[in-house]
Amino acid sequence: FYVNKHPLIKKTPKSEIIPHFLHVHHTENESFFGQDEESEDFLAVSRAMEEIVDDPVDCYWLIKCFITQFYTKFGDSVPHLPKSLEHYLSQEEPRLLTHLKSTGALLQLPYSLWFRRCFAGCLPECSLQRVWDKVISGSCKILVFVALEILLSYKIMLLGINRPEGVVNFLSNIPQENTDAIVTKAVELWQKYCGNPVHAV
Repeated sequence: FYVNKHPLIKKTPKSEIIPHFLHVHHTENESFFGQDEESEDFLAVSRAMEEIVDDPVDCYWLIKCFITQFYTKFGDSVPHLPKSLEHYLSQEEPRLLTHLKSTGALLQLPYSLWFRRCFAGCLPECSLQRVWDKVISGSCKILVFVALEILLSYKIMLLGINRPEGVVNFLSNIPQENTDAIVTKAVELWQKYCGNPVHAV
């Protein structure tokens, strides 16, 4: 279907494919998908998916399905995820929460990167796939617990940063070596607080 409808995708060099994904997506969803922030979210997910999936037609189809499912199923929940993160952080590490509040960093955390882009551009592909698999399985709450575990894993570093822009810069560019362990611990937190994760929206 996509090969016939969008031959441009199949013929475009791999290095140039992402802008074409966005163009095709705009064409298909003109009334729904036009804002700059939404375009940046789409591009971030596309870049990550392109690293995971070799075939460009399959890649576009998976991007489209992932984004459509995410916003259809969880669109109303996404704005509430920062408050959910604050709640769980108060349970796990209240001192860090107090620090983030007092420095003004809490309101400036990279929520778009975490919750709108589902960590695309933050986690390497091997870790990202594990997170996305769980989102696709039916719960966006895993995003909260990945963010929580990132904060917990780097709490000593974060407690030493007193400027909100420093916190945001660090969290937007976290070290890539330990992300598998972070995701594993995030899943454990998810199970601890949500019981059966499949039903924990």
